[in-house]
Amino acid sequence: MPELRKDPVTGRWVIIATDRARRPTDFIRQSVVLKGGFCPFCPGNESKTPPEILAYRNGRGERDKPGWSVRVVPNKYPALGIEGNLDRRADGMYRQTFADMPDKGIEDVLWAFRDRIVDLKQDRRFKYILIFKNHGEAAGATLEHSHSQLIALPVVPRQVIDELVGSSRYYELKERCIFCDIVHQETAGEAARLVAENRGFVTVSPYAARFPFETCILPKNHEASFENAGSGEVSSLAQMIKLVIAKMDAVLERPAYNMVLHTAPLAAQESAEYYHWHIELIPKLTKGTGFYINPTSPEEAARYLREAIVEAGELAGTR
Repeated sequence: MPELRKDPVTGRWVIIATDRARRPTDFIRQSVVLKGGFCPFCPGNESKTPPEILAYRNGRGERDKPGWSVRVVPNKYPALGIEGNLDRRADGMYRQTFADMPDKGIEDVLWAFRDRIVDLKQDRRFKYILIFKNHGEAAGATLEHSHSQLIALPVVPRQVIDELVGSSRYYELKERCIFCDIVHQETAGEAARLVAENRGFVTVSPYAARFPFETCILPKNHEASFENAGSGEVSSLAQMIKLVIAKMDAVLERPAYNMVLHTAPLAAQESAEYYHWHIELIPKLTKGTGFYINPTSPEEAARYLREAIVEAGELAGTR
């Protein structure tokens, strides 16, 4: 029988359609196939992008020249511009993926996330830093070169507000972080929804997963803001991201996916006790209907991913 499950954080309802259980091979999907061609993000083409904001170089390489390992540039077609003041008014009603990169390469990307958040926090106009990665055309990526995007927002996204409200309500009731309780429960007993675990992180298929093979990466240590993660955690997170995406590639034949960082709002100090940063990974296998109907149970999805053997190998201490 189908199950109606309620997300314990946001209160969102999801139908787990177990009567139409679908395995990885049942989905009509388009694997990400790289087509090649000119790439403005590749080394040597720095003049084809706006001037860099941040770059990590091993030596003293020149700005906007080759020799970098991670490079941050403004979006050529930004959703928002940093210039000007907030004016509130009414107006009518690379070819390389994380699974292929060395751990150090992924770490550098995560440090770039952190450095940009720390810098943008100084601007009082911003309330939230949204960082996400679209991989594959079906997920919204228009360039093949592996890249992530950052948008500094003057408002907090609705989904984050829902998480803040839900986790605050839980904390008031039980005086515990709901995300910490999820980590403890999903790693105890049969751990049916556990995908992977290492020294710093767990990856689970959420109890009320909205989409087939949706996963969530959670730090074991409680922390509301991603930018406060230490070097050991960043290293552990890089290993976890690489492993989980490699497993998705193995089970789902290199699917397009969206990866989104959920972190606390910039000025919300009160959320430090009850919020818990995390990363959502959502392969693009189905299309939305307005109500979430998931034809693959989280337990089955976790089993396929957990049992997937990937060339990267299981990480030391990975469960």
